[in-house]
Amino acid sequence: MEAELAALAASGATTLVGLMVSETWGQARERLTRFFARGGDERAVGEELCLSQGELAAAREAEDGETAADIEAAWRVRLRRALQADPGAAEELRSLLAEIAPDAVRESLGAVHNTISGGVQHGPVVQGERFFGLTFNGSDSVPPERDTGTAR
Repeated sequence: MEAELAALAASGATTLVGLMVSETWGQARERLTRFFARGGDERAVGEELCLSQGELAAAREAEDGETAADIEAAWRVRLRRALQADPGAAEELRSLLAEIAPDAVRESLGAVHNTISGGVQHGPVVQGERFFGLTFNGSDSVPPERDTGTAR
């Protein structure tokens, strides 16, 4: 069940960040504010969402993928905590996402299976979409020669 909640939180955060830079943000913001506040201080939650939206817009304008990824990660953690704290929140979030971003929910429901073929890969292989701030640490060494079984 934990993996399912983590996947829902990730999908929700991705959708939330996508909505922040869309024309439907105003409508979505109100609904998301109520979801996150859950009977608490809606004004404070609304301000947090507005602050994140402004930071995200500036990050996108500056082509700052790292900041955009940080914003999404922060909301992913917040969503995961909300889902863990209230068992009914998962169904509420699914319904909310289906209403405010039906295409994103539909895309996130399918299973993905990636296959890499065609030889040996001597470095990272990345498949997917929406990558921000990727860093690969490795050596600059040349991959070892294949042993052909002949003496040198």
